Amino acid sequence: MTLSSPSAAAAEPNAAVGPGSEVVDKTLTASRALLGVIARSLAPVMDAVTLPQFRVLVVLWNFGPLRMGELALRLGANQSSFSRFADRMVAGGLIARSASTENRREVIISLTKEGSRIYAEVTEARRQEISEVLSRLSGSEQETVLAGFEAFARAAGEPRADETLILGM
Repeated sequence: MTLSSPSAAAAEPNAAVGPGSEVVDKTLTASRALLGVIARSLAPVMDAVTLPQFRVLVVLWNFGPLRMGELALRLGANQSSFSRFADRMVAGGLIARSASTENRREVIISLTKEGSRIYAEVTEARRQEISEVLSRLSGSEQETVLAGFEAFARAAGEPRADETLILGM
């Protein structure tokens, strides 16, 4: 058996470079399982919040109150269209608008108690289901999962806000 270098493999027209198809297939299967966890955690609140609205709640929970323009930027949205979107969230009691204490022309967006409650409910449901799944694994399997997810997250990097907007993450 001879090993070929990556450059030799790349020179072959049908040679695959990177992880083998089994690694990719198993990772896709795991991603579908996690997507199921995400969907189930969001299902109970979908009558109160849409996926894009939930993403706003996630950003505000993680970063605290933000200027309207900064929030739109973090979400990858146009500020003028985001303003209309925010109006609907204010009307739904999910976020609040206030004037900045530093510049009265700036609008600050923050979570309301209801917005915080929804975020916490979804996050706790997700945490519980992940905990239940992990409890079915042995200690060494849990360590393997931990190492695998740490490595995957490191390699993938932090996704841009606009990449996860549709998923409400």
